Amino acid sequence: MQNILAIIPARSGSKSVINKNIRMINDKPMMAYSIEHAKASKYINRVIVSTDSEEYAAIARRYGAETPFIRPAEYATDTALDIDVFEHALTWLREHENYEADIVVQLRPTYPYRDPEDIDAMIELMLEDPECDAVRSIMCNEVVPHKMWYLGDNNEITPILTDIPEAYNMPRQQLPKTYYQNGNVDVLRPSNIFQYHSMTGKKIKGYEMKEMYDVDTEADFARVADYMKIMEGGKQFVFDIDGVIALKREDLDYAQAQPNERMIRIINQLYDLGNRIVLFTARGYVTGIDWRPVTEKQMSDWGVKYHELHMGKPNADFYVDDKMLSLDFLYKEFE
Repeated sequence: MQNILAIIPARSGSKSVINKNIRMINDKPMMAYSIEHAKASKYINRVIVSTDSEEYAAIARRYGAETPFIRPAEYATDTALDIDVFEHALTWLREHENYEADIVVQLRPTYPYRDPEDIDAMIELMLEDPECDAVRSIMCNEVVPHKMWYLGDNNEITPILTDIPEAYNMPRQQLPKTYYQNGNVDVLRPSNIFQYHSMTGKKIKGYEMKEMYDVDTEADFARVADYMKIMEGGKQFVFDIDGVIALKREDLDYAQAQPNERMIRIINQLYDLGNRIVLFTARGYVTGIDWRPVTEKQMSDWGVKYHELHMGKPNADFYVDDKMLSLDFLYKEFE
């Protein structure tokens, strides 16, 4: 059996959000989620938290991780590099326990939402290829780097990428896809560190992910907390129909309304997660027309999953709600 070690680097100093690695998020310290992700892997057989704090170490042990050492202060600064943190950890284990890891998995504690199956899939990429030095989680770029520039003296700009002549004048769809590393999961061989003084070595593979939940600001905390609550199920969602489930009709002829298929897919996902879906609409509030039969048939024809439908919502130009989730949030997190 290979020694596959997860290292969770959790220093105590944080300027963006104080003590963010142990900040409570949905009733657990954020660091605990990464420990649970590692323990859920079918390959990882040891989990260590590298921290400079006795308080953090105690929390890590409470959730099932080992803390065989306290990280020296010089490796816990804002400018400390991953290579230094991992070289210290692996050297300590070698010298004090005669322990040698075959594969090391880095799980940063600022990602409270991960799929352990992704971790295992990345480990498998390395197990299947003895020449692979590292696997990094990546995501497709939304911004096309071929259309990005350096700004120089006298406002002169030069393209960042020059592999395709005048790529900045080409349609985005004709340019190659590019990817960025999202920091969610890194898998590497210790030989990278001891032989090359590198976290990646020479042959690096990528594992594409569709989601990223890095927490670095207060806004990130709120976003991820909402997402995790939704994924637990048992919440009630109230959706307007026109302008959300149905494309808006200015002429108020709702019988001709067309479905917003993108939002319907999201609503059905929320329903399948065990959340309660309530629909409401202002149809007929101004005209007095009974739109219920038409509305119920549309919801059925469009395949909308829901529990209740309420007619008679007051008509308004704007609605304000202190518990409102934006459409952008739902589109971003559930597609």
